[in-house]
Amino acid sequence: MTAYPESGRAGSGASGLKPYLRLLTTTQFAFNTGFYAVLPYLAAHLGDGLGMAGWLVGLVLGLRTFSQQGLFVVGGALTDRYGPRPVVLSGCVLRIAGFCWLAQAGSTPTVIGAVLLIGFAAALFSPAVESETARAAVAYEAKTGKPRAQVLAVFSAAGQAGAFLGPLLGSLLLLLGGGFRTACLAGAVVFVGVLAGHARLMPRRPPRVRTTRAGAVLPREVFANRPFLVLCLVYSTYLVSYNQLYLALPVEVERATGSQSALGGLFALSSLLVVAAQLPLTRWSARRIAPRTALVVGLAVVAAGFAAVPLAPDGPAGLLPGAVLVVLLTLGQMLLVPAARGLVPDLVDDHRLGLATGALSSVSGLAVLVGSAATGTLLDTPGPVLWTVLAAVPLAGAALALTLSAGRRAPKPGSTVTDEL
Repeated sequence: MTAYPESGRAGSGASGLKPYLRLLTTTQFAFNTGFYAVLPYLAAHLGDGLGMAGWLVGLVLGLRTFSQQGLFVVGGALTDRYGPRPVVLSGCVLRIAGFCWLAQAGSTPTVIGAVLLIGFAAALFSPAVESETARAAVAYEAKTGKPRAQVLAVFSAAGQAGAFLGPLLGSLLLLLGGGFRTACLAGAVVFVGVLAGHARLMPRRPPRVRTTRAGAVLPREVFANRPFLVLCLVYSTYLVSYNQLYLALPVEVERATGSQSALGGLFALSSLLVVAAQLPLTRWSARRIAPRTALVVGLAVVAAGFAAVPLAPDGPAGLLPGAVLVVLLTLGQMLLVPAARGLVPDLVDDHRLGLATGALSSVSGLAVLVGSAATGTLLDTPGPVLWTVLAAVPLAGAALALTLSAGRRAPKPGSTVTDEL
């Protein structure tokens, strides 16, 4: 396991982490701030601004997710080979170019080209950051006895803090009359800052030693690893469900209120829940339940969120069904994501952790590509049909998760080796 410089004492949040882990969590915060200043408003821009049909909007959103999640395996393999620094910096450069292109794109081909570039930028950036975080979290657990899921929860909460700030930034720009183009350019400016910061602060590290040929390693450690593939499929059902925040939720909000202006508030609600509750919920689940149980329960809660939409009465301003969906989907996410990512290092060798982290998202990205196009065709169907189909997806994932091994529960309080980081 890779070692990192140590300093300080353990804490409950990012301030108690190693300097390298603090850099990674700050990275996630900044990256999501720029990303979510644009993404929540993309569907409305494509449909209302450019006049795309519903199925085409769904396809474009699916292509963006697939070019990101589907190509994570490329970014992960490059991280294993060259280390995280060049991969992260390249991803920042491409994301800046993609947002500038999207700000000017006015036709379907140019929009598709821009969103593919934006997605591929994240396919470079995110696996590098996520695999390094997972690797450092396992080392943290081995040294302190504290659960790796707790470190991954800090990382997730930092990302959600950025996801909270980003939509507010985008909403502010839209309210000030700047329009979608201005939001894109603001997102690009954020990534310029991320690029400059990481060019200065991210440590240089030599490429990892490749102990075996890539052609032999890839099938054995990824495609022939049944437990890991099952985990990928389970995670896919979550990501297909989560993507509905950008596809089905805007339709529901517009149906209920006549516009999508409340979307920023609902995204803020989701992010605030994660920032406030992710760490205590993860601490509780890591001590009390096995990772497989966290996966099953989390997916069941997500399914309940979709099932509740046609059952919840319209509340003030008609937002109650959408708010119920956001709350339950977010609670399910907080349970299952740290558990799923914490299982990956147990299923693959450390020197291929980047590839495995990428493959987890690549399989999910392919599922989102298919699922988004399918959901786009269902958006005009009666609400009970749409939401029942969407609820069935995470339920299938929960059933599949039951075939996984339970995984290791975190050490109980008092059994830690040391409190030093």
